Amino acid sequence: MFETLSHLELQQYWWMIISLLGSLFVLMTFVQGGQTLVSQIAKNQTERKVLFNSVGRKWDLTFTTLVTFGGAFFASFPLFYSTSFGGAYWVWMIILFSFIIQAVSYEYRTKTNNFLGEKTYNTFLFINGLLAPILIGVAVGTFFTGSEFSVDKLQLTNINDPVISRWEGAAHGLEAVLNITNLALGLAVFTLSRVLGALYFINNIDDETLVERIVKQLKRCSFAFLIFFLTFVALLLTKKGFAVDTVNQEVYLENYKYFHNFLHMPIVLIIFLLGVVFVLIGIYLGAFKKSIKAIWYAGIGTVASVFSIFLIAGLNNTAFYPSTFDIQNSLTIQNASSSKYTLTAMSYVSLIVPFVILYIWYAWKSLNKKKVSKKDIEGDDMAY
Repeated sequence: MFETLSHLELQQYWWMIISLLGSLFVLMTFVQGGQTLVSQIAKNQTERKVLFNSVGRKWDLTFTTLVTFGGAFFASFPLFYSTSFGGAYWVWMIILFSFIIQAVSYEYRTKTNNFLGEKTYNTFLFINGLLAPILIGVAVGTFFTGSEFSVDKLQLTNINDPVISRWEGAAHGLEAVLNITNLALGLAVFTLSRVLGALYFINNIDDETLVERIVKQLKRCSFAFLIFFLTFVALLLTKKGFAVDTVNQEVYLENYKYFHNFLHMPIVLIIFLLGVVFVLIGIYLGAFKKSIKAIWYAGIGTVASVFSIFLIAGLNNTAFYPSTFDIQNSLTIQNASSSKYTLTAMSYVSLIVPFVILYIWYAWKSLNKKKVSKKDIEGDDMAY
């Protein structure tokens, strides 16, 4: 089946797989968003326990999806993986550290005589909820703004120093936070995670008093999200993009490149617009109707809109990881991918992606059979 596809078609197929996994990861950040809302919603120990147990039952979904996303990127586009993860290591190390302290916190925050104390672990969970969405959003933002790296494949012949890509900036990725487009996307992902977290709480918590407070936070988070998201979209659609010449594969700057990508791929534009509409419907249902179904509308909308943003970053002859050090060193789905044989073999493995989605759905469904309430938490010795 996959053997009949050309190398380019396989590269495009795998970019779509990467885009889908990335969009699913953003959806799963409702856990991080929920963690940052706890201190603003809960008024006492019992309420904090209810909220942390609501998202704590699914804390591993975000990390599992991130690992799957990273693994798929490594296998399909190894040059990007080695360039970004090997060069911008401060960003990725901070992200990884934030997930480590998240796992530790859920394990020990309520354990008797834990030496750091529950407040410390609650702070760790807030840090994870703050840093992970922002920094991952900033990292994805560099798909459109570029990073300071160089690539020289001839270095493979240098026995003493066979390193293909090098990071040319001293900050090793942290400089990306200073770019307004990257920062706008990072803050948009962060505020979206809080919106999704609030909608999940409404879906999962059986306590009218808490739900009233959650709705108030949802309205505030939604307003902030719309500001940052619209700022990012405006900056993205009006900026120069990194286009690739179809004849000689040279990279050049093109005015309104990402806007043109939407126009040249109308299906992607439709998916994006439908995604935005679904997110807005979810926000309305949650903020004004307290609907338990709101998370599903917003969730579908999140996956659709993020999926389309990933697509315009790498398809339609676009450099998905531009180099601001030397524009001709920019990475494309063609020069950064694995061989045709590898992509073909991996494509059969990719058929398990639907099972990953089914796992997420099944885990969600199983853990949400009964809403979280104060009564259940108070008598549960295994609660987070």
